[in-house]
Amino acid sequence: MTTTDPAALTGLELMRWVQSTNSDDIPSIRRLIGMRVDDVDHGRVVMSLKTRPDFTNPLGTVHGGIAATLLDSVMGCAVHTTLPAGVGYTTLELKVNYIRASHVDGQKLTASGTVIHAGRRTATAEGKVVDDNGKLIAHATTTCLILQPAE
Repeated sequence: MTTTDPAALTGLELMRWVQSTNSDDIPSIRRLIGMRVDDVDHGRVVMSLKTRPDFTNPLGTVHGGIAATLLDSVMGCAVHTTLPAGVGYTTLELKVNYIRASHVDGQKLTASGTVIHAGRRTATAEGKVVDDNGKLIAHATTTCLILQPAE
């Protein structure tokens, strides 16, 4: 991974490291579905992927789980950017609204996640997925549990 202990990095530092590596050598959901980390800032993360036939649902369009995974990733990672070193998080709740279908013909889907509230025990964020034309595919909200180190 890196010579630096990931637990020693702040969430923002870790997400910027992930963005800079974009390595296919590291097993992750990012590698599995081809997500790229496009932008990382405090409280905001943008990721994208190109659709492909592997994402097809029985109707021939992109399975809703792809949009949900993008949304869970950008919102959770946005929360992570607000956390100090040694503090983690996990998704408690994810609410996704699907607006329109997406096609598996290699179109780019871009997801952005923004923190709404970052507290000591919970954080909330919102996100959206748009297609190549900027049309809204899905939007979501999340609540994350903040995992403080044992004291």
